[in-house]
Amino acid sequence: MKNILVIGSTGQIGSELTMKLRDIYGNGNVVAGYIPGAEPHGVLAESGPSEVVDITNAQQIAHTVERYSIDTIYNLAALLSAVAENKPQLAWHIGIDGLMNVLEVARERHCAVFTPSSIGSFGPNAPKNGTPQDTIQQPRTMYGVTKVTGELLSNYYTLKYGVDTRSVRFPGLISYVTPPGGGTTDYAVDIYYSAVQGKKFICPIAPGTFMDMMYMPDALRAAIEIMEADESKLRHRNSFNIAAMSFDPEIIYGKIKHYIPEFEMEYQVDPLRQAIAESWPNKLDDTCARMEWGWHHHYDLDAMTRDMIAKLRERFKK
Repeated sequence: MKNILVIGSTGQIGSELTMKLRDIYGNGNVVAGYIPGAEPHGVLAESGPSEVVDITNAQQIAHTVERYSIDTIYNLAALLSAVAENKPQLAWHIGIDGLMNVLEVARERHCAVFTPSSIGSFGPNAPKNGTPQDTIQQPRTMYGVTKVTGELLSNYYTLKYGVDTRSVRFPGLISYVTPPGGGTTDYAVDIYYSAVQGKKFICPIAPGTFMDMMYMPDALRAAIEIMEADESKLRHRNSFNIAAMSFDPEIIYGKIKHYIPEFEMEYQVDPLRQAIAESWPNKLDDTCARMEWGWHHHYDLDAMTRDMIAKLRERFKK
């Protein structure tokens, strides 16, 4: 990678990934693509170039790719799971029509493309524990449907046109930088904010509901390392299971309470998010990612909890 465009650079992943890419490849070599109303601010705006790039506007994508001699596109534009279920047409328009725009520009301009998939790409018929890399994918949410379709479409462009497409299936991502944004797994972010701010946490997910999770620093590494991986060793492309930890609300609550004994939590289950969570795997098998490009996670639940609490205490001066 030399010149990189991040579409969705001000979102939950994009805001951190853009800065990480600039640290590695140079501020001037990473363009922050954004949509009006979601402009970059602060260091994200000041540290490097930015352009209006609406994924549903193919001309904007092509213009930016040509202007900056882009060779790699990180396509992070998407609606999160619960939001997508309430706006299915928009979720498809952004997730699939937008992806087609990116892939067409990549075909014409010879760019590599990263488009993340998700644990949401599986459905209730997939094995719940040790979900294999290659297994049945029959999601029952629009979010999941767009992710499976995105995987297939990306593979098609590689096989048909030779476009270098790569992807990982992200678990729930936990970060102290960006607040929750409407994802099913976002309770595992919000719970830390509540704990550090001394608030009782109202949990929307029922006890005993396990989901794969990952600390954002590991997720950023995965997104970069898969694009730097030796192409000749990749038997899979779209999309690799990656995993770090799996827990239910009781387990993460207990871990936080170990460090903040006065922390309290009660349940008010959100039926929509609970139904989505129950259709997802409990734990992915990421053997293929480990074998094909050397994936490994650095943070377990305890290490993540200690770092999250420390970083949020610093932010809120607690």
